[in-house]
Amino acid sequence: MLKNYFAIPGIVKSMGLVFGDIGTSPIYTLTAIFLLIPPTPQNVMGILSLIIWTLTILVTLEYTFLAMHLGKKGEGGTIVLKEILLPLLKSGHKVAFVSLLAIIGISLFIGDCVITPAITILSAVEGVLLIPGFENTAQVSLMVVAGIIAIAIFAVQARGSERVAWAFGPVMVLWFLALAAGGLVALCAAPQVLLALNPMYGINYLLHNGLAGFLILSSVILCATGGEALYADMGHLGREPIIRAWYLVFIALAINYFGQGAFLMTHPGAKNILFEMVFSQMQILYIPFLLLSILASIIASQAMISGIFSIVYQGITTRIMPLLHIEYTSPHLRSQIYIDIVNWCLLFAVLLMIVIFKTSNNLTHAYGLAVSGTMAITGIMILWIFLLRGDIIKSCIALGVLVVNITFLIANFHKIPYGGYISLLIALVPFCIIMIYVNGQKKLATALTPIPLDDFLVKFNEVYHSVNRISGTALFFARDFRKLPVYIPRIMFTNNIVYDDNIIISIIRTEQPFGVTWGFTREIAKGFSIFEIYLGYMEIVDIGSILKEAEIDEKTIFYGMEDIITPHVIWRIFSAIKRLSPSVVQFYKLPSDKIHGVVTRVDM
Repeated sequence: MLKNYFAIPGIVKSMGLVFGDIGTSPIYTLTAIFLLIPPTPQNVMGILSLIIWTLTILVTLEYTFLAMHLGKKGEGGTIVLKEILLPLLKSGHKVAFVSLLAIIGISLFIGDCVITPAITILSAVEGVLLIPGFENTAQVSLMVVAGIIAIAIFAVQARGSERVAWAFGPVMVLWFLALAAGGLVALCAAPQVLLALNPMYGINYLLHNGLAGFLILSSVILCATGGEALYADMGHLGREPIIRAWYLVFIALAINYFGQGAFLMTHPGAKNILFEMVFSQMQILYIPFLLLSILASIIASQAMISGIFSIVYQGITTRIMPLLHIEYTSPHLRSQIYIDIVNWCLLFAVLLMIVIFKTSNNLTHAYGLAVSGTMAITGIMILWIFLLRGDIIKSCIALGVLVVNITFLIANFHKIPYGGYISLLIALVPFCIIMIYVNGQKKLATALTPIPLDDFLVKFNEVYHSVNRISGTALFFARDFRKLPVYIPRIMFTNNIVYDDNIIISIIRTEQPFGVTWGFTREIAKGFSIFEIYLGYMEIVDIGSILKEAEIDEKTIFYGMEDIITPHVIWRIFSAIKRLSPSVVQFYKLPSDKIHGVVTRVDM
C-alpha cells in the first residue's frame, strides 16, 4: 500500500515545483509571532493549535478538497475559476463583478509574488548569525548577500529552469525530511505540545486575548503562504500527485511546528526559533542545514516567478492584459516561458523590498495581506460555483471556509499602516494596468467601428474584378471575421491593394485551457476566405507552423495598428501601453520580412 502511494508519478516533482513557498514558512512564522507575544506555555499551545488548523482549513479543505475538484482539463487558478463561473451567470452585472474579482485576485497574487522571494531569501540568510564568528555580521551585509542571491535567481530566468528543475524535487524532499527530523528531536523535550491538535487550545487563545488575540491571526496566516500554488499549478502536475504530496508535506510541517513549539517551551528566550533549534540539536550539521534552507528559499522564489509568468500569460490570452514579448525556454514543456519585462520589474521590486524592510521580521508586517485577500477571493468564487451547481454539502463547507478567509483578511487590515500598504501599492500597479487596458480596448473598439462582413463582401466583389490584382496570398488578422477591422477595407478599397488570394486569419481563445483546432471556414467569395484557429487560453503554439501545415504560403501579412490621439490622461497611458506592446504578428513570431503594419489614427 505504502509502495503504491509513493509510486504515483509526480509526487517528488510536485514537492519541488509547488511546495517551495509553504515549505519555507517554518523559517519565519513562529519567529514573527513570538516577537509580538510572550512565549508562555498557554500562548505556545494556542498558537500551535491555530497554525495546525489554519493549514487544515485554508490549505487542505479550501484547496485540496474544494478548489481542486473544480477545474478545466485539470487546470486551476483564479482565471480558471472565473472561466468556470462566467457561463453559469446570467446577469451582466454579475459577470462584471466576477471579472473584477478575478482582476483583484491576480493583482494581489502579483503583490504576494514580490514579497515572497524577499522574505524567504532574507530569512534564510539571517541564519548565518548563529554560526560562531558571524554573530556580529551587519544587517547590511546580510541584505547584500540576499540581494546577490535574488539577482542571480532572476538573471538565469531567460535560460529557463528546465535544466535544473529535476533537482528541485529531491532538494525539497531533503528539506522536508530535515524539518521533520529536527521537529521530532525537539519534541522529545516537551511532547505535551502535541495536545495542541485539539482546536480548543486555539479557540481559547482567541477568546481570552481579545483584540490582540484576533490580530495575531495576521501573523498566523504566514504558515499558509503558498497554499494557493496547490491549485494554480494543478495543470502542470495533475491533481493526485499534488494532493498526495501535500499530505506528506503537511505531516512534515506539523511535526516541525510542534518541534519549534517544544523548543520554545524549554528555551523561551529564543529569537530565531527554527535555526536556534537546529543549532542546539547538532551544531556540526547546522551549516549544511543553513545551506539547505537557502536552496529551499531559492526554489520557493523560482516557483513564485514561474507562477507569475503563467498568470501573466493567462491574462494576455484571456485579453485582460496587454501583449508582451514572450520567450519559450523549453522545446518540451509548454509551461516553461519567460517574460522579460515582468522578470526585471519583479527583481527591481524584490530588491526594493529588501532595502525598505531590511530584516525578514520587518517584512512579515507587509506579508499576509495579499495572501489572505487572494484566498478570500478564491473562497467567494468556489462558494458561488457550488451554489449555482446546487451542491449543498460542498456549499456549506465552502461557506465555513469563506468565513475563516474573511476573518484572516480582516485581521490583516491592521498591517496596512505598518507595511501592508506596500503589498497593496504593488498590487495596485497591475490592477491599474489591467483596468486601463480592458476599458481602453472597449473604447478603442467603439471608436474603430468594424465593418460587417456582408457589407464588406459587396464592395470586395466589385473591387476584386476591377483592379489589377497582385499575385500570391495575403493574410489579414481579425479577431472576429464577422466584423472586420477598418484597416482591411482601407488597404483593399482605398489603396486598391488586392491579392489573388486574401485570407482572414482569426485566432480565437476558447474557454478551455488547452486544445488546438484550425481550418478554413469556407471560401466566402472568389479570392476571399476565412481561416480560424481555436486555442485554449493557456495554449502556447507556433502560428507559423499551423499556417505551413495548412499549406498556406503567404506572400504578405497585414495587421492593424492604432495611432491614438487623446487629451485624456488615462487614454494617454493606454496609448503608451499599446505602443510598448508587440503587435499580434510579433507576439506569435510570424516572419518579419513579410509583415506590413497599417496605421489608423484614432481620436479617443
